[in-house]
Amino acid sequence: MALNLRQKQTGCVIRMLNLNQTPNATTGTSNSSAEVYKVLILDKFCRDVLSPLIHVKDLRKHGITLYFLIEKERQTIPDVPAIYFVQPNSANISRIVSDASRSLYDIFHLNFSTSIPRPLLENLATDLLNSESVNRVGKIYDQYLEFITLEDNMFSLAQPTTYVQLNDPKAGEREIEEIVERLLSGLFCVLVTLGVVPIIRCVQGGPAEMVASALDARLRDHLMTKNNLFTEGGNLGSSFQRPVLCIFDRNFEPAVAIQHDWTYRPLVHDVLGLKLNRLTVQGEKGGNQSYELDYSDPFWVSNASSPFPKAAEEIQTQLEKYKQDVDEVNQRTGAHDGADFDGPDLIGHTKHLMNAVNSLPELTERKKLIDKHMNILSVLLDKIKERTLDAYCTLESDMLVKESIDRNALLSALRGKGTKTDKLRLAIIYLLATEMIPQSEVEAIDVALRESEVDSCAFQYVKKIKSLNTSMASANSASKSNIVDWAEKLYGQSISAVTAGMKSLLSEGRQLAVTRTVEAIMDGKPNPEVDSYLVFDPRAPKSSSGASGGHLKGPFKEAIVFMIGGGNYMEYGSLQEMAQRQQPSKHVIYGTTEVLSGVEFIEQLTVLGQKMGLGGSSNDNTTH
Repeated sequence: MALNLRQKQTGCVIRMLNLNQTPNATTGTSNSSAEVYKVLILDKFCRDVLSPLIHVKDLRKHGITLYFLIEKERQTIPDVPAIYFVQPNSANISRIVSDASRSLYDIFHLNFSTSIPRPLLENLATDLLNSESVNRVGKIYDQYLEFITLEDNMFSLAQPTTYVQLNDPKAGEREIEEIVERLLSGLFCVLVTLGVVPIIRCVQGGPAEMVASALDARLRDHLMTKNNLFTEGGNLGSSFQRPVLCIFDRNFEPAVAIQHDWTYRPLVHDVLGLKLNRLTVQGEKGGNQSYELDYSDPFWVSNASSPFPKAAEEIQTQLEKYKQDVDEVNQRTGAHDGADFDGPDLIGHTKHLMNAVNSLPELTERKKLIDKHMNILSVLLDKIKERTLDAYCTLESDMLVKESIDRNALLSALRGKGTKTDKLRLAIIYLLATEMIPQSEVEAIDVALRESEVDSCAFQYVKKIKSLNTSMASANSASKSNIVDWAEKLYGQSISAVTAGMKSLLSEGRQLAVTRTVEAIMDGKPNPEVDSYLVFDPRAPKSSSGASGGHLKGPFKEAIVFMIGGGNYMEYGSLQEMAQRQQPSKHVIYGTTEVLSGVEFIEQLTVLGQKMGLGGSSNDNTTH
């Protein structure tokens, strides 16, 4: 049974909506709560958790008649139970106490997105007692759902600007520890929801090792407790195969976060701003049109990973097929010229009419789906033409994969069509893809960016980090450690060779470095690329944890890949493709601190450049 994160999280949510009782398999609601009308109270974070899992219309199936945000003023609704699903923080606690003391609802079922810290729980109890409303609270549950599942195998911890925070030259130990604690809490929730204790692999040093060793310690402590949350396959014993959790830091392979991609899903995200599986674009008849792109859309499920032209061809094929089917229905039900229906003829005609009526809902659904994707693809096509995105994709791909750089094409693209950010992204890809760059070329690119009025802050930042890494690499081993120390103090906690991931990316065509590394780890065979990776096994004796290489328990059928500092749909697609290609196919779940478009990642690089006092004027808007 493969780990399906969306299914597992949806199951937990449905149970919570049924007052934490297992729903009846046939009705989908629990017997005792089927007739109960309930209200649902959410904070913004938990609303985002529910949004990709359960459509508003489906809430009614579980007896939810109304839902509200906790911070909004609400009217009293007597005799109705309320389900609260919120993060455990002091603002939410005081809201709950205020609601209970005013008797807004009959009984309060409190569900926290992760385990509520003891001091907060004590505050809640004291305040409820003082306001004489403790009898209003039915039960309190820790749900361990503090993450957002966007696809069957993709999640985000929704922790914004983690990349900036970890790479900020002024970041102190305290801030770094707080970030690691938040990531730890989210990852722990994912593992509890899946019900697995993985073997953890990560590169040495930087945020990846910090998170891996802290997670190892958290899991060890938890496994010592009597009623721990991991049963792992009941009594399957040694036949149960544990997954491997591979933790990376965005600096391992920054180019993937910046480059333009040609696949349907990454394009929709990068160009049209897909958020929480929702999208708003210009409708055909003017006005805005909102769409959901998720598991309930069969065209999206089948074509999200296809290149843009292939998706466009496929929708055309489906339109032709739809027209044929409509014509067929019309022909079957149309009366024969001048024919009088009697006896068998009439029965035959009635049967065709019945079939036509039955096929109408299905045809209507198909037409809606075709219109939706026709509209999205045509809006995308306009943007591609307007910004010559195909040219950007080709240029960047040539640089990264073939290591061939047509300098004239590069400079003319920087002076040609496209947004300021498109140009900035291309210039940064050039920096990342080229080992040694003559100073004159860097200056020519600088001039071209200035002529297009692009704020080059992010470009200067990557250039600075790159030169720093070069000096670190060329320093001899004796003085190297001093440079590393100095660099870490000066440029934040997660200095790592920005180009390390790039070299391995170049050697094997389109396959990303992250994907190749995960594939090597899952194989479990000796491999110089991953042998130095640390291994943490929370179930093994303490002494062996954190060793590099060592006791590998591969090959692995399942992996969870976690990217600190922002992930994207391109990386997700690459990992899924690798998993499907294996014989027999493997299973990979991809997670990240937040899902970033190229524009959003460039914004974070710009902020870091400004913090270092680099680059062009900070008031230029890079997103134009």
